[in-house]
Amino acid sequence: MRPTKSPLQAMALYSAILSQLVGSVLIGTFTGMWLDDQFGTAPLFLIICLFAGLAIGIWAMFQTIRKFDSGDQ
Repeated sequence: MRPTKSPLQAMALYSAILSQLVGSVLIGTFTGMWLDDQFGTAPLFLIICLFAGLAIGIWAMFQTIRKFDSGDQ
């Protein structure tokens, strides 16, 4: 039988997931905009870095959920 987790742990998990997804997308967006300004390639690096940030955020989300489910603190 699995031990019951408190609502505060669930809120912490949701907060961690949200901050990882939003943070990685924002970092990717601003990095892409900066690279586009440096090289003059209007939306190219913005799109590439946006998708890279989204992929990294999803990967980090899965890692956080896996750690939460395994019981490691």
